[in-house]
Amino acid sequence: MSSYDVIVIGSGPGGYVAAIRCAQLGLKTACVEGRETLGGTCLNVGCIPSKALLHATHMLHEAEHNFAEMGLKGKSPSVDWKQMLSYKQSTIDTNTKGIEFLFKKNKIDWLKGWGSVPEAGKVKVGDEVHEAKNIILASGSEPATLPGIEVDEKIIVTSTGALELGKVPRSMVVIGAGVIGLELGSVYARLGAEVTVIEYLDAITPGMDPEVQKTFQRMLKKQGLNFVMGAAVQKAEAAKTKAKVSYKLRKDDSEHEVEADVVLVATGRKPYTEGLGLDKLGIEMTKRGQIAVNDHWETSVKGIYAIGDVIEGPMLAHKAEDEGMAAAEVIAGKHGHVNYGVIPGVIYTHPEVANVGETEATLKEAGRAYKVGKFSFMGNARAKAVFAGDGFVKILADKETDRILGCHIIGPGAGDLIHEVCVAMEFGASAQDLAMTCHAHPTYSEAVREAALACGAGAIHM
Repeated sequence: MSSYDVIVIGSGPGGYVAAIRCAQLGLKTACVEGRETLGGTCLNVGCIPSKALLHATHMLHEAEHNFAEMGLKGKSPSVDWKQMLSYKQSTIDTNTKGIEFLFKKNKIDWLKGWGSVPEAGKVKVGDEVHEAKNIILASGSEPATLPGIEVDEKIIVTSTGALELGKVPRSMVVIGAGVIGLELGSVYARLGAEVTVIEYLDAITPGMDPEVQKTFQRMLKKQGLNFVMGAAVQKAEAAKTKAKVSYKLRKDDSEHEVEADVVLVATGRKPYTEGLGLDKLGIEMTKRGQIAVNDHWETSVKGIYAIGDVIEGPMLAHKAEDEGMAAAEVIAGKHGHVNYGVIPGVIYTHPEVANVGETEATLKEAGRAYKVGKFSFMGNARAKAVFAGDGFVKILADKETDRILGCHIIGPGAGDLIHEVCVAMEFGASAQDLAMTCHAHPTYSEAVREAALACGAGAIHM
């Protein structure tokens, strides 16, 4: 029986980062992973492969729509789907092997197999039981489905199957207008598929700024995505080569059907805790099936911690990473910190969409007085030069103190631009602080500064 200071169950972004930080802090560490590769859902069948396909298909879009105007003339490239999947796989392999290297560098043992916790202080992997002074549960999440839908990962697929289709479908129905559905829907729309998105609510990307939602949906429509809003999916049935989706419009209860070559079920994710043995341990759970933790990420059983998608909060890789580092710090006797008010969210379509902090809706609900600074990318020289003038930056600041409360961006490089606002918020900066900071010209980041200026006397270029 081997003994460790910490055993982490799960090697996704939360788990592998927690393991590395524990090792850096001098703790003897092991990480349990049942896949053949490290990195969890994110690196293997999530964030990384989807970004590879988004990048490849964006390049195709640029060649088809913008190259000629720049004087780059000739036949648009044809799609070699097999090669595109090979490129995607090489991207995955590079990243997962990188985690293996980091484990070796930090002397972390990889316990290969699926882990369970038979009792506090013990982790079972296969037939072997290992001792651990501390255990971190980082088992992540799995796709959530709807009643009346049986996923086969060939015709009716989750995000996992959508990343491995045998060929590009002529038509696709996406159930759910959230991040995953819109990203993968964009991929296949660019590849020529007729994509129809069916959403239960009346707006896409639930929880985002309403102005962003409307602008984003309008842009995606221009890119060829069709939307059916306010629709409750009743069932989806697969035949030999087609699928049929039945839905009911909430406004009048009218029933409708649509056929497609592939149906992507993108109705969110749920915590993956199966097989861990939480019931026998008596670990407290939330009403939504998540593991309950205290302010130090410790469960109701002393010495057992939980992070990432299995606990409350947004199911985001970077949120899990922050919690992994924080839990490691706590176990090592230090102070772990996660600022849940400054966790950005990004959608990697084109244009990208990013947000952090409060929305106008949450501020109104809380009765807080605020001001809005907004700047369109049409006033940004760099954006206009690369056919990316659609979209805007919106900064929300406290009406009295000018402290930045939130930011919402739809436009080029939004996923990178949001982080200067994150840093500003972490330091409690005002919109004026951001407005007085020199930004290089010509860059997309100038739009962020202009939005900050708009919180005061006004933007310069608008």
